[in-house]
Amino acid sequence: MKTSVLIPVYNEKNYIEKLIGKVRARPEVSEILVVDDGSVDGTREILKRLAAGDKRIRLVCREKNSGKGAAIREGIGVVSGDVVIIQDADLEYDPDEYPKLLEPFEKIGAKVVYGSRTLSRKNRYSVLSFALGGVLLTILTDLLYLTFITDEPTGYKVFKTDIIKSITIESDGFEFCPEVTAKILKKGIKIAEVPISYNPRKFSEGKKIKVKDGFIAIWTLLKYRFWK
Repeated sequence: MKTSVLIPVYNEKNYIEKLIGKVRARPEVSEILVVDDGSVDGTREILKRLAAGDKRIRLVCREKNSGKGAAIREGIGVVSGDVVIIQDADLEYDPDEYPKLLEPFEKIGAKVVYGSRTLSRKNRYSVLSFALGGVLLTILTDLLYLTFITDEPTGYKVFKTDIIKSITIESDGFEFCPEVTAKILKKGIKIAEVPISYNPRKFSEGKKIKVKDGFIAIWTLLKYRFWK
């Protein structure tokens, strides 16, 4: 099973080299597809240097910053693996857990796997409002789509490539997560979950998601349930 890792990145010069190093060290990974979403802080120069020294790294450069969803959409269009792992460009999520994320594809024939922070009691959250917001989004997802998942807004989402390519992603921003969840569930595809670790960073360390993104996520779940 060929595994691709898709990394959308914007202005992460302090984290990207270490993150890429951890991904490169994983023997499961066949392709590292990095979509630089208009970085202006030196991230792109680091990525070009890394890509020049490793044939597994494919770098796509967007001239204008459009958001996480837009970067993922572009990456999905060219990804070549059988399975694709969405990997945030910071170090909140640990690439050493790829074997755990990939196991359900081999063991139970899963088509979609989410890494659940909730299923691991050791995890902490940097901001209480974000933790509560994640719980709210997950409960709303379960109620609206008649499912039972424990961590809808997780950053670790893994897909069989043919499944994610069959979905038209419209969102440009962080609302990619509720949109893709809604569309997967509306197709009747079961989402498997595995417990993962989580090392949250603070706003002072570059965390980008804002409270307003939570309200956009709620609207996105409602929109794709009732109107689209």
